[in-house]
Amino acid sequence: MSKKKVFPLRLNAETWEALEKWSADEFRSVNGQIEWIIHNALKKEGRIKSSIQQPKKDQ
Repeated sequence: MSKKKVFPLRLNAETWEALEKWSADEFRSVNGQIEWIIHNALKKEGRIKSSIQQPKKDQ
């Protein structure tokens, strides 16, 4: 199991609400959605190897 780093994240209300809706549409938690967004951005920019496992949808 991979280790996860915990840190506080401050978001304005509008951003939080948009993330909440998007994550619900994708059947993920907000935390899972943020992980997915970051993973895809890093992959797109070539900052991580494509072999790193993408966060899965919450079940």
